[in-house]
Amino acid sequence: MSFQHTVSFALVHPADSAEEGDFLDRARVTLTAIDGVQDFEINRQVSPKSDFRWQFSMRFDDRVAYEAYDADPRHREFVASTWASEVASFQELDFVTVHRP
Repeated sequence: MSFQHTVSFALVHPADSAEEGDFLDRARVTLTAIDGVQDFEINRQVSPKSDFRWQFSMRFDDRVAYEAYDADPRHREFVASTWASEVASFQELDFVTVHRP
């Protein structure tokens, strides 16, 4: 069963700043290098209904693959050294596919 991990977030950096771009680049490079990550996307929020400007979305073959990603030292280091200081607020949502057309 496919597992999708998403996180919507706001950064401490001004919109369209070099710092914002650097964060997104570091995240893409770091997170996509971890085994199991598939279909990694960086999405920008366009609705005025949310204060979260960004979203990461990625798929895994199953929850076990996601848990291996979550425990990976590269993911843990990114969270501790980058995410914790540059993300102002966030919300994680995880989904399993139950029906496909």
